[in-house]
Amino acid sequence: MTWVALEGREVVVVHTHRADGPAHATRTWVADADGATWIEAANPDRPFLHDLADRPQLELERGGAVLRCRASIVPNPAGHRRIRDLLAARYGWADCWIGLVADTRRSVAVRLECGDA
Repeated sequence: MTWVALEGREVVVVHTHRADGPAHATRTWVADADGATWIEAANPDRPFLHDLADRPQLELERGGAVLRCRASIVPNPAGHRRIRDLLAARYGWADCWIGLVADTRRSVAVRLECGDA
């Protein structure tokens, strides 16, 4: 059930880079609003979030395309409320299910401005 909830709808891959070079590939949900793409770091300790704080450029694999994006970490509590509302509206029952098995009370919103690679 958890796998279906996580993978049953659109999942994107975010590629971030550490200051010292190695890359992270992170699978995550995505929502579109306010002319931007939004993703969530489930908690402020997520490695890709630390990468973005140091280097806000990333690549986003979505729908067979790779987009170059610039990330803005949206401060809490407003950012947390925004991303939780967006993902709940987009993923419905799956978001409710994941909320039962994962603690997203400290999640962080990331707003992406993307263009073609």
